[in-house]
Amino acid sequence: MRAPASLQGRLVLALGLLVGFSWIVAATVTAVNLRHEMNEVFDSALQETAQRILPLAVVDILGRSEEGVTQRLGRIREHGEFFTYIVRDDTGRVLLQSHTADLAVFPEYDGAGFRRTGTHRIYNEDAVQGTVRISVAEPLSHRQQVAREMQMVLGVPLLLVVPAVILAILFAVRQSIAPLHQFRDRLAARSARDFSPVPDDDLPAELHPLAETMNALLARLDAAFTAERSFASNAAHELRTPLAGAIAQAQRLVAETDDPTATQRARDIEATLKRLTRRSERLLQLARAEGARLEVDTPYDLRDALRMVVEDMRRGSGDLALDMPGNVILSRFDPDALGILCRNLVENAQKHGRPDGPVSVRLDEDGVLSVSNEGPVLAPEVLARMSERFERDDVHGDGTGLGLDIVATIVARSGSHLEIMSPRPEDTAGVCVRIDLAATPLRV
Repeated sequence: MRAPASLQGRLVLALGLLVGFSWIVAATVTAVNLRHEMNEVFDSALQETAQRILPLAVVDILGRSEEGVTQRLGRIREHGEFFTYIVRDDTGRVLLQSHTADLAVFPEYDGAGFRRTGTHRIYNEDAVQGTVRISVAEPLSHRQQVAREMQMVLGVPLLLVVPAVILAILFAVRQSIAPLHQFRDRLAARSARDFSPVPDDDLPAELHPLAETMNALLARLDAAFTAERSFASNAAHELRTPLAGAIAQAQRLVAETDDPTATQRARDIEATLKRLTRRSERLLQLARAEGARLEVDTPYDLRDALRMVVEDMRRGSGDLALDMPGNVILSRFDPDALGILCRNLVENAQKHGRPDGPVSVRLDEDGVLSVSNEGPVLAPEVLARMSERFERDDVHGDGTGLGLDIVATIVARSGSHLEIMSPRPEDTAGVCVRIDLAATPLRV
């Protein structure tokens, strides 16, 4: 039999088997001891019966007018007789016997004391210098019946008490490991970015080392991820100034040289440096998306923050439409994170949509942000991998491959939902990205 997979099942099974085995051993030992004591009591009763009847029998026999007469005592009323006896003289002639005595049961008299036959336990005693002898017999079946009844008394509770004990053990084990389930639930409720220690004050002392080890592991993971984010953020930040200087030097070289070959090389260097600058900016955004807080304390109107971002992007982009409801949409979604999210979505829509085609940014009354373009319809397998890190399409291979990954990271950490559809709803072309910024938006 395989052991249960759960700790609770193993404890209940082990303790139940231990209680059952202990009860059986205790009942067996008790039965053996009781049987020994029972035999002593029955032997004492045999001896006491013989010693009480013998003086009466002597008086009765000696007072008879006729000798050698066998007298059988009559039965006063119906009753069960466990002891039977006979009184004999020294020649073996029966002088007196109980009303149910069977002479075949009694062997020849061979002296005072206890005897045992195949069916009875017998006690012999004599008086008047051995001329009057009494033998008292008890059926062994009587003792065996008493022993069986005693075993039943000890064994039947096993069928009743052990299941009750197992239920009590199950309840006690459940109550004892309830803090462990609570610890598991608190750990399972954590987000993928939450590495703070899990409270373990209510855990039993035996489980504290396990909880401390788990919290130590979380602390090491937090330190590792913090170092990684810090490195990406610092590296991207430190690259800004030298990249800006290198781009300026490349642009100056283009302006000062008349050599077409040198001019082209300078323009290639400038383009490469600009791509590196965009990548460093994306790394900064990614570091912020993975580590920064995405919720503010005071709700604000999503329309104001979205309007500022779109107006800023309109200065350097093509056709960018903004559609928002007339009523206020309150949210605690961090405005900076909203700006990063919106910029990446719009830039991806402009880059991958139809050239010079319009890009639509829409915020509905439920707090759902939609960004769509008029690009070609994308295959389902392309949609499935669009938000993967460093994923680029075959046409626009100069991208960073981080835009939608940054969006997906922000969405996952904020508890929102990202949905990419192609074609757009109620259309035959284009791509639409929808994000629920307020699952239960606050309104006034």
